Amino acid sequence: MPALASHRKPRTRVRTTTPAVGLTTAALASVTLLSTQSATAAPAEPKPSIEEVQKKVDALYRQAGTATQQYNKAKSASAEQRSKVDALLEAAAKRADKLNETRGELGNYAAAQYRSGSIAPTATFFLADDPQSYFDQDQLMARMTSQQQKAVADFRTQQKEAAAKRVEATKSLETLTESQATLRTSKQQVQTKLTEARSLLSELTAEEKARLAELEREKEAEAKRKAEELARQQAAKEKAEQAAKEEAAKEDAGSGTGTETGGTGSDSGYASKAEKVLAFARAQIGKPYVWGATGPSSYDCSGLTQAAWKEAGVDLPRTTWDQVEVGTRVATADLQPGDLVFFYDDISHVGIYKGDGMMIHAPKPGANVREESIYYMPIYGSVRPA
Repeated sequence: MPALASHRKPRTRVRTTTPAVGLTTAALASVTLLSTQSATAAPAEPKPSIEEVQKKVDALYRQAGTATQQYNKAKSASAEQRSKVDALLEAAAKRADKLNETRGELGNYAAAQYRSGSIAPTATFFLADDPQSYFDQDQLMARMTSQQQKAVADFRTQQKEAAAKRVEATKSLETLTESQATLRTSKQQVQTKLTEARSLLSELTAEEKARLAELEREKEAEAKRKAEELARQQAAKEKAEQAAKEEAAKEDAGSGTGTETGGTGSDSGYASKAEKVLAFARAQIGKPYVWGATGPSSYDCSGLTQAAWKEAGVDLPRTTWDQVEVGTRVATADLQPGDLVFFYDDISHVGIYKGDGMMIHAPKPGANVREESIYYMPIYGSVRPA
């Protein structure tokens, strides 16, 4: 039987486009996402101007100066506390030695009683770790000689003193630990600020560095101009005072009375000290600023002023914050050579006035001890140390 012919229509092969549609959709989505991100992304920060870099660097050096004074204060406190702790430990050791001597003396009394056959409660008292529990027993004390009673009283006193010294030494050690922690923190702060400043400067182009140097010269020139103006004012004031003294002397001569026209003893004494201070300071010109340094090969600002005034026999404290409290406050117009001039609201810098609106100071990291106008930085105030 012949096979029947199939009446089914042949299948038409239809080409699917789904993958292409999927690819197109993904591409559109990516483009949309990128467009959205581009629209919402924060614009790149503009490069700071040279003036802004200068302000930032100056601020970082100033902050480093403040941290340096904190370091100096912590270092000074740590050294003082270490000396105190050592003295207390030595005193505690001496107390312990005396206590042991007295304990040995009491032991000798007990041994004597043992040899005589009368070891009972008195010897127990002598050998006890805590004789205090027996001390108030009147009947026991009555059996002791006056020498034995004195030995017991000494033991009791020394025991209390030794315990007190141990407590005091422990507290001082805790304070020392705190000072050393502050010292480490301040040191890290100084290093961090200086690293930031160096990093900013290292990113400048040669042209930008030249512009920064020009700004520094302009700043120095303006400060010098102000110093020269102060010098003229001081010279005029001194001339007027001298003329007034000479006129007073003439009048006194005419009336037959004599008047001393020279400087007072205190003025001449201060001038003599100031000469020594400035002679020392001038000899340090050219030596590098190093934070925390007190000489002789390098200095920070307060290290230089401290060392200079020490040459005149005056011991100044270590930090600018303490030095500003020494001596007598003076106005800028009344400055004399040797006076200390302090800068910034936080009193983080100091220099030695040399006259004519100029000072000698250790400026900042990367710079050497030098002469400079006192108007190079904002003045906080001035003092006459002696």
